[in-house]
Amino acid sequence: MYLVGIFKLLSSSKAYNSMRFNHFFIFFCLLICFKINAQSTASKQVRTFTIAAPQLDTLKTIWVYLPKNYENSEKAYPVIYMHDAQNLFDDETSYVGEWKVDEYLDSLSKNESIIIGIEHGNAKRIDELTPYKHEKYGGGQGDAYITFIKNTLKPHVDVTYRTKTEAENTTIFGSSLGGLISFYAAIKYPETFGKAGVFSPSFWFSEKIYELVESLEISTTSKFYFLVGDKEGDTMVPDQNRMVELLKSKGTNDNQIRNLIIKDGQHNEKLWSENFAAAYNWLFSEKN
Repeated sequence: MYLVGIFKLLSSSKAYNSMRFNHFFIFFCLLICFKINAQSTASKQVRTFTIAAPQLDTLKTIWVYLPKNYENSEKAYPVIYMHDAQNLFDDETSYVGEWKVDEYLDSLSKNESIIIGIEHGNAKRIDELTPYKHEKYGGGQGDAYITFIKNTLKPHVDVTYRTKTEAENTTIFGSSLGGLISFYAAIKYPETFGKAGVFSPSFWFSEKIYELVESLEISTTSKFYFLVGDKEGDTMVPDQNRMVELLKSKGTNDNQIRNLIIKDGQHNEKLWSENFAAAYNWLFSEKN
């Protein structure tokens, strides 16, 4: 949008008459090159690949973060599956700022993990990240999305990279609708996803998420890191507290749950970026 504005400004009759066209053309090309090069903030540890998602009838672009010592070691690593990959590593692809996941992980010398970021489906994002339909917003393809992760993406990742494949070493993590689908996956498939990072979860989307928890036995080994800002909306904090209390009523103990309410926290990448490190360390701490 910024470049389009520059183009329109320089193409106006007043601006255009002040310079020759060839000068403008050179300037515009240089500006494009500068913009592309200046915005990329992804670590050199980040790469991408494309994989078919037959459950969703589409192709998915996957971002992979490998620990700095990956190439020089033979060890296997835990894996975190994260949604909205466009917002995790790179300002160039993020909507309103990135999580800086790679910057944080680059700073670690131990307790390292592989991150698998799944790009959202743009107009299909709501469909993919919601397990139930909403009367106004639609959705409801979350089961197909999670099945893609379980049955197609994870097997590919496990044969391509050195991973610890057990549920205790497999985390699913996201925010907003990504928080909702991460919680859903960990609740419904604890044999695959042993841990969940649940930031600003959209529990408002459907009452059925509470009904699901009521109907299931909660794994005694699952771990849930809940986080919400108190400036995200009137229902966000009460909804999260309700879910935490429901889990506890089902027998989930305090060592399995972290429930944080961030003062003045708003529903944005800034909140999630600033709190990713703490969530990561708690989820991977052996003391819990």
